[in-house]
Amino acid sequence: MQELIEIRRAAKRNVFTTALLGGLGLLVASQSLLWLPSLFYVPGLLLVSLSLVTLLVAFFKYREPLHSFVLSRQTLFYQHKHGRWQLDWNNIQRIAVPRFTKGVEQNELSMVGIKLKSYQPLLCSISPRLITNILMEQRPLLLYGLGADHQVNCSSGNCYGDDLLENDRFKDSDGRIYTGIQGMLANRMQKLRQRLGFDLYIAGSELDRSEHDFVQLLLQCQQHVLLNTETSPA
Repeated sequence: MQELIEIRRAAKRNVFTTALLGGLGLLVASQSLLWLPSLFYVPGLLLVSLSLVTLLVAFFKYREPLHSFVLSRQTLFYQHKHGRWQLDWNNIQRIAVPRFTKGVEQNELSMVGIKLKSYQPLLCSISPRLITNILMEQRPLLLYGLGADHQVNCSSGNCYGDDLLENDRFKDSDGRIYTGIQGMLANRMQKLRQRLGFDLYIAGSELDRSEHDFVQLLLQCQQHVLLNTETSPA
C-alpha cells in the first residue's frame, strides 16, 4: 500500500470550463440586451439568469477541497468544505454499495456505505457544520428500506415528517451519552443502519472512480493494514 492515496472529488472537474461558459454567456446576454431589438429582451434575460446559475455552480465547485479522501496506513480521512472526519481502519466493520428492495427487485444506490464498530471515534472527530450538512443531505435515504406496513400507514404522507426528525440524545453500548447535534447524528446513523445496513454514506460525486471500484480499494487498504498489524512484532 502507498503511504498516501488521494481520491480526487469528481465534482471538482471542469471548474474552469464551467466558469468560462458562465462568463461568456453573461457577456453575450449583456451585449444582446444593449444592442439587439426589444424582441430579444426576454431571451436575453433568460440567458443572463442561466449564466449566473452557471457561475454559481462554478463557485461552489471551486470551494470544495480538491481531494475528498486521503487514505493512509492509519486512517481513512474525509474532507469537505464544511469540515472533516477520520476513521481508523480497525473501526470499520463493513464496506459495500448499499442496496434497497423495491417490490421484488434489488436496487443499488449510487453511494458507498460504511458500517462502523463504534460511533465514538467518528463523533469525536467530525465537525458540527459537517454533521448538519450530513443530516440535511441524507434525508432522502430515510425513505429507503421502509417496510410495506409503514408505507401503507403513511399513504397520506403525514407520518414522514416525524421520521425525518432525530432525537438529540444518544447512549452508546459503552454507556457514553451524546447530546445535541452529535446525538442527532448518532440516532440518524442507527436508523439508517437498520434500514440499509450502514452508518455512513458517500455519494458517487465524491469519488474519482465507480462506487464498486472505490469499495474494492478501501477493502484492499483495510486488509493490507490489518494484515500488517497482525504480523508485526509486539
